[in-house]
Amino acid sequence: MSIVQTYTAGITACSNGLPEKKKEEISLLADVLGRYGVSSVMSRYLYEKSDGISGSGREKAEELMRFFENPGIRYIFDVSGGDMANEVLGYLDYQKIRESRAVFWGYSDLTVILNAIYAETGKVSVLYQIRNLLYDYGEEQQKRFSQWEENETADLFALDGRFVQGHHMEGTVVGGNIRCFLKLAGTPYFPDFNDKILFLEARSGQVPQMTTFFSQLQQTGAFDKIEGLILGTFTQMEAASKDIVPLALRYVKEDLPVFRTLEAGHGTDSKAVIIGGRVTTVSESRIRTQN
Repeated sequence: MSIVQTYTAGITACSNGLPEKKKEEISLLADVLGRYGVSSVMSRYLYEKSDGISGSGREKAEELMRFFENPGIRYIFDVSGGDMANEVLGYLDYQKIRESRAVFWGYSDLTVILNAIYAETGKVSVLYQIRNLLYDYGEEQQKRFSQWEENETADLFALDGRFVQGHHMEGTVVGGNIRCFLKLAGTPYFPDFNDKILFLEARSGQVPQMTTFFSQLQQTGAFDKIEGLILGTFTQMEAASKDIVPLALRYVKEDLPVFRTLEAGHGTDSKAVIIGGRVTTVSESRIRTQN
């Protein structure tokens, strides 16, 4: 293992607070990051006080801004998920976020922050759960993380799969978890879809729920504006042997490039997607996101 440089990361929980029993896991995460030269600074609002709430929206936003304003912090890893991340959006200082060197990482409900940052600042964020370094695919995830430290075009951001329509896509990617992404509809934080590549995945929901979500996206005009669609994993549907592809194809134009991958989503083996980054086609079976 080689360490390229030492830097500091902020550890936050802008959605639901973590249960107290997760303290040992977060301590282990800090240890693992430390092996790669990363020192961790913990948010004061990581753990729930009651009902999943670790702090108010304002408190969590102020803590997040404290990390963005700290010139020594290079990355902000959000370790939460759930339902409440959108309550911080109105309290963030997007000008300061634009000027900050720190890059925000999170997944699932943090989709709302990832896309709000891009919509308000044009700055990239990373759709990825850093706790994946600890779980059943931890060894492989740590290998990818280490390789990325040395080379930002490493495997962590390359997605293998197949084109189910078209053969090539290139553009700026927005999106994330479909349920959480749609919480931004009708707000100033919903990104412009013109000339974008839309990435979608889901943990919960079967065919009726996905039909609702895809219908809402259609009604926003998203599918008339995007230049490509990336379908990640749809966990509960796949567990029931249901395929998202036929459902999705009902909503998009026949000439829209559509790429299907099982390497990005809620799985502990999931790779990362750069929201606001550039999607490029490596081959008919691989795409990549990068700054």
